[in-house]
Amino acid sequence: MENRRSYPIFIVFNGRVFNEVKIDPHYEENHSDYMSDEFILKLVKQLNRLNVPVQTRTKGWDYHEIDRFEGDGRMYRIIVCTREFESYIGVVNCYRRKR
Repeated sequence: MENRRSYPIFIVFNGRVFNEVKIDPHYEENHSDYMSDEFILKLVKQLNRLNVPVQTRTKGWDYHEIDRFEGDGRMYRIIVCTREFESYIGVVNCYRRKR
């Protein structure tokens, strides 16, 4: 996850402890008018204690899509990835959903 911005965090997601989140700047291409790293961090903190099934597994990475995820009274979709033996969770994309 090169060129990603990294932040310390402590969450348990799918029974695993993560102490770092890396945010891909991809969201800035289309969603920078309402999305920021700070807001994404608030959403990621809501993943604490959740168990979310793997939607896709590619080259050792597990991708999890959390759809209709609430934040600031609106619904969002966040796509995160994890990898066995890595202590960070990656945010691939995050954007506002239509109701």
